[in-house]
Amino acid sequence: MIFIDTHCHLDAAEFGDSQAALVEAALAAGVGRIVVPSIARANFDAVRQLCERFPACAPAYGIHPMYTGAATPNDLDILRSYLLEHRPVAIGEIGLDFFIEPCDRARQEHYFAEQLRLAHEFDLPVLLHIRRAQDTVLKHLRQFYGSIGPSTGLRTGIAHAFSGSRQQAEEFIGLGFKLGFGGAMTHMRATRLRELAATLPLDSLVLETDAPDIPPAFLQNSEPNKPEYLPRIAQTLAELRGMPLEKIAEATTANALSILPKLSATTTL
Repeated sequence: MIFIDTHCHLDAAEFGDSQAALVEAALAAGVGRIVVPSIARANFDAVRQLCERFPACAPAYGIHPMYTGAATPNDLDILRSYLLEHRPVAIGEIGLDFFIEPCDRARQEHYFAEQLRLAHEFDLPVLLHIRRAQDTVLKHLRQFYGSIGPSTGLRTGIAHAFSGSRQQAEEFIGLGFKLGFGGAMTHMRATRLRELAATLPLDSLVLETDAPDIPPAFLQNSEPNKPEYLPRIAQTLAELRGMPLEKIAEATTANALSILPKLSATTTL
C-alpha cells in the first residue's frame, strides 16, 4: 500500500530540524510522496531546499490568504519566477480565509484571483485553503473554470481540509476538484464531515495530514501531526466507507496522481 500526503507543511517551525526523521518515518509507514505547500514568499526557498533534499517531497508555491496582508505585487513576480524555474507540482497554498474578522476580503480575493491566473498560465493545479469562504471561493472558481468543469481541459486542484456542505462538495466535484480529508474526520464529533467522507464518490477524495496542524483524534497532549500518521487517518476513511484499507490507499493515490500529474512524473510509486 502506498499513500500520498497531498498537504503537509514539513518546513514548519514546530518540526525544527527533524525533517529527515519525519520523512524516513513516513516512508516506513507507506507514505510514498509528500506535497509541501508554501504559505508566503518568505518560505518559498525553504520549501524548495527541503524538496530538493528529500526526493519523496514535492513543492507547491503560493501565497496563503492569511499572508496576503503583507504581500506586494513583487511577491507575485517572485512567485512567477519560482513557477518558471523550479517546476512545482501545484500552486498553493492559496485561497480565502474569512474566519478571523476583521479581514481584508478584497485584498484576499485580489491575490487569490491573481494566483488562479498564474495557475492557468502555467497549467498547474491549485491547493485551496478555505475557511468560512466556501461560496466566495466557488464564485471565483466558476469564473476561472466555467460551469462545465473538467471538460474545459484546465487543471483544477484540491479543496484542502474540506469542511463545507454536501451541496458545496458537489459543486467542487462538478468543477473537477478533489476534496482533501485528514485528521478532522477521525473525531467522532465531526458528524457532518464523517458522513461526507463515507458517502461522497470515492474518486473525488484525496488524503492529507496538514501536518503539523489538524491533529487526528488518536494524538495526545498537543502532539504535532506528522505525515507518518496518514495511514492511520486513512483507516478511519476505510471504516467509514466499510472498505479494506488497501482499496482506500489504491483509490486515493490514483486520485492524487490524477489531479497532480507532475507528481507522477517524479515519483517511483
